[in-house]
Amino acid sequence: MRGCNSGLSNQTKISHMNQLRDYREQVLRPTPILAMLFFELTALCNERCLHCGSSCIGKAPEGELTTAEFKGILDQVKRDFDITDLQLCITGGEPLLRKDFFEIMEYARDLGFLWGMTSNGSLITKEMAIRLRDSGMKTISISVDGLRENHEWFRRTPGSYDRSIQGVKNLLEAGAPIQHVQITTVVNRRNIDELDAMYEEFSKLGIRSWRVINMEPIGRAKEIPELMLTPEEYQRIFDFIWKMRFAGPMEVCYGCSHYLGVELEREVRPWYFLCNAGIYTASITSTGDITACLDIERRPELTQGNVRKDDFTEVWKNRFEIYRTDWRKTGPCEQCEYYEHCAGDSFHTWNFDEMKPELCMKGILF
Repeated sequence: MRGCNSGLSNQTKISHMNQLRDYREQVLRPTPILAMLFFELTALCNERCLHCGSSCIGKAPEGELTTAEFKGILDQVKRDFDITDLQLCITGGEPLLRKDFFEIMEYARDLGFLWGMTSNGSLITKEMAIRLRDSGMKTISISVDGLRENHEWFRRTPGSYDRSIQGVKNLLEAGAPIQHVQITTVVNRRNIDELDAMYEEFSKLGIRSWRVINMEPIGRAKEIPELMLTPEEYQRIFDFIWKMRFAGPMEVCYGCSHYLGVELEREVRPWYFLCNAGIYTASITSTGDITACLDIERRPELTQGNVRKDDFTEVWKNRFEIYRTDWRKTGPCEQCEYYEHCAGDSFHTWNFDEMKPELCMKGILF
């Protein structure tokens, strides 16, 4: 029998989810709030992860935004939005591969942006960690996908495990004002048996949290369905997170994806499910496209504009209709009793050709 990490009854959680449903429909969709802005600084990466949602390679695409163009976006956002309530999220590819990385991020710091980033950590030397700290970075999530053998197999990069772990150590040593150093692990059929061993290894580092997420049917991961988890393995992951979430000073949590059912909501992460795409979250790709979540399939109808020809503020305020209207109550979702809280689940795993979720936890977790 599972315990209750949240201290909330199912009745209370349903009441909370009803309030969130009403807030989504009555407030967020009509008047979205830009709370997270993602910059994909580059699609260039020094690793070749099997599951990469962006299918990054060792070569940047032509036409990536210039230093001046990224600075110009920062200027506009500073002018048009209250950035005290906005998190700037830096990602890639591997963002540290941009030669102008620190010029852009120090500019963001000087404008007053709060910013964090995701990285594979392999380039974070002691000197790099200090410079990240001094350039204003507050949070960082480092990707470590298993113990050494599985991590390096999954990321197809020999020697990457030790470099990433050393990167974590260097960040922790750099200290404040870095507030939060996290490890994120993508669990698949090959590394799922290492959960307990990873907990032991990562907890020794002194990080604040370990984010455990499942491999998603997106990007390159679609080419290796044999690594996708079985229903029983999904149960194993959530049982593990539930048990270990507050077992020690390192919190274990699940990511933002997927409606998990009443029993699991608020027990494995500190919030209820809500896909933020287009209502709280916007992204700018390395070539300037304006979109919602960067994990969402890159399709023309999902691209809302491009910063080289469109005004970002105007696009945020007046486009994104596909994320702000209720059109996904179709196919298997049409008669689903959980739709009011799920609303079609995560946009990044929605199949836009077959009009159904690629992954739904109904029938797996509840």
